[in-house]
Amino acid sequence: MSNPTAAETLKKTPLHGAHVALGARMVPFGGWDMPVQYSGIIEEHHAVRKAVGLFDVSHMGEFYVSGEGAAAFLARMVPGDVLNLPVGKCLYTQFTRPTGGVVDDTIICRFADRYLLVVNASNIDKDWAWLSEHKPFDVTLENYSPETAMIALQGPLAETVMREAATPGLAELPFFGIALGKIFGVDVAVSRTGYTGEDGFEIYMPNAYAERLWHGFLATGESYGIRPAGLGARDTLRLEAGLPLYGHELNDETTPIESGFGWTVKSEADYLGKDVIARQKAEGPSKKLVGLTMQGKQIAREGYPVFLGDRQVGTVASGAPSPTIGAPIATAFVEADAATMGGTLEVEIRGKRFPATVGRTAFYKRSKN
Repeated sequence: MSNPTAAETLKKTPLHGAHVALGARMVPFGGWDMPVQYSGIIEEHHAVRKAVGLFDVSHMGEFYVSGEGAAAFLARMVPGDVLNLPVGKCLYTQFTRPTGGVVDDTIICRFADRYLLVVNASNIDKDWAWLSEHKPFDVTLENYSPETAMIALQGPLAETVMREAATPGLAELPFFGIALGKIFGVDVAVSRTGYTGEDGFEIYMPNAYAERLWHGFLATGESYGIRPAGLGARDTLRLEAGLPLYGHELNDETTPIESGFGWTVKSEADYLGKDVIARQKAEGPSKKLVGLTMQGKQIAREGYPVFLGDRQVGTVASGAPSPTIGAPIATAFVEADAATMGGTLEVEIRGKRFPATVGRTAFYKRSKN
């Protein structure tokens, strides 16, 4: 018997056949065979910024936490204020280590009887092991990742499309709200969240119904300019919006404060890593995550060294051309004294150094009008 090829061992979402039928270019990502683009990254990027885009994010993980001790357990695991999270709302936060490093970032959504935790695809096993290790006896932890599909509808016209597809109320969800309802007759959970910097929704359903919703959204959104969008556009959109990608802006050795996400640290509970994180929040960290806008056309990629004069002061975390801004952008961890807003640093690219302007990590912010 022959050994399976690398492509054959990759996991497939329930929408894999739909992506292939649309002519998507498929690539390995976190152990999954995923679409990186359909019509082209730039076209898909602009469709999300100006109209509406549809993403298959079924590779993401979904855990449910319930039981008498659920709230206290989560309050121990994250620095976000989960104890005061109302029913029907979601919270962006991170699982932290005693050192303050980040195991993973997550969205926690509260239902009346349980919590939904959405985690990164490549960290599902790691997160499950970490949470299971710390789970007390009065908490039930369930992994629904294998049987749950997830679709993201993102863009300024996402609400318009959602209103035509869903039962009343879902299109009017508040920002970071979550509710149950029906879309194209299918029972779903919908949150007003996303990973693009635009208004939009993330929809959770059993795998069996993923194709019905995928094709339903594409048909309903056709007159509004909807486009299926792949991982390529997802990365340029999230980088412009200053949204972190685990393994780049967040990792086990870097705290939420060093990554610039101090605004998410609000818990007064005794969470893991609190002493380190609270001290950094009060005194300031020794390294910071900054945004870099290249002053030329060169693209700074992950791992490239960053210089202030002759001193290397940091390393690029993520980099890509920005379709919205029209210039290459990047994020980089640099020493705190080099993180001067408006200052100039140099990125070494293939042995030569090129100037970049230091700024905030959020390069783009959508209009609320």
